[in-house]
Amino acid sequence: MGSVSQIGWEWYSRLAKRVPVTLLTHIRNRKALEEAGAPLKGSEVHYIDTEWFAGPTYRFASKLFPRSQHSAFLVSSVDYFVYDRDAIAKMKLLQPKTKWDLVHAVTPVSPSGATRLHTLGLPVVLGPWNGGLPSPTTFPEIMKDDVGWLYRIRDIGRYLDGAFSTTSTASAILVATKATEAAIPVSSRDRCVRMIENGVNLDLFQPAKWDPPSTTNPLKVVFVGRLVPFKGVAMLIEAVRRVKDRIAIELTVVGDGPLRAEWTETARKAGVEAIVRFTGALPLPQVAAEMQRSHVFCLPSIRESGGAVVLEAMAASLPVLAADYGGPAEIVDEEIGRAMSMLGAEALIRDMVRSFEEIVRSPELWRQKGVAGRARAERLYGWDAKIGTAIDLYSRILEKRPLNG
Repeated sequence: MGSVSQIGWEWYSRLAKRVPVTLLTHIRNRKALEEAGAPLKGSEVHYIDTEWFAGPTYRFASKLFPRSQHSAFLVSSVDYFVYDRDAIAKMKLLQPKTKWDLVHAVTPVSPSGATRLHTLGLPVVLGPWNGGLPSPTTFPEIMKDDVGWLYRIRDIGRYLDGAFSTTSTASAILVATKATEAAIPVSSRDRCVRMIENGVNLDLFQPAKWDPPSTTNPLKVVFVGRLVPFKGVAMLIEAVRRVKDRIAIELTVVGDGPLRAEWTETARKAGVEAIVRFTGALPLPQVAAEMQRSHVFCLPSIRESGGAVVLEAMAASLPVLAADYGGPAEIVDEEIGRAMSMLGAEALIRDMVRSFEEIVRSPELWRQKGVAGRARAERLYGWDAKIGTAIDLYSRILEKRPLNG
């Protein structure tokens, strides 16, 4: 399903191979989970139905913010608190006949998810969280278009954190970035453990043969993400326009969202509609295939807390271009690609243009960046390695050993 749902599935499916697991999740996930074989062997699944509240809230938010899917998600995320109440009530009914050692709230992946899970009397692990990222000030028009002021709704979770005793009672808080850790109350930071919220399926995202770009083989650029303002696709289209008369280039935009029609028109007005392809949303195997036919992955997103697609591109041996902010800034460097300027739209566009030209001029250098990215993904970001680290953390908590070291 992608995004946060994919994170939940990876944790559940891979943990279930190694330890007994009880999964509680929203009823909207039932169809996809059952089609994937849930409940998996050695596990139980219980569905929490708050659709009576979640459905109308999301529909209202979508009408209120038709251009900003992200803002609609933010408003509708208040359903989380209804879900948390009902999930805990369900767990208390199950608890007398089920021996749990520990409870892990894998999602939501944001510090806004204040929870009362500690009332179960079990050790609680929270995260990995990737929130706490301030909005950039150098792209005012984009942030205005994305209803950036609404991001403050996340502060509700911080206010409720104290009232719910969320972080103060947690045995461990997994944090993905420096910004996330800085958003945790100082009194709870001694229980923070660094772990990026995403992982990558190394079997699905595989390297393909590198066929260097040339005059007869256009540089193939791929973007993957929701088509919402802060993703910066308009800037990417402008970079393609500026460089198209000097190098052969093609852009594939994978994803869907409220700005798809607008950005398709942007490409037409820029005279690049013949070399810019919008695929719509694709299942992960097809996303992997699009990456395998490309030379470089480009993510000009100006407010990216996480970076799952960055890891997927690395696993596919693609060099990565990403804005030097948030989650990608803690992953992308010159060894595997380039972290691009956040000094404003013009600076970011110039960095994309410069990088595209460099790849064509020095394809072997950029191929090696892709190779280094794959090696780093194998070493640090594979899902099985992440789950192994988590199980070790569970053991440390239950045996009252230090969380780090």
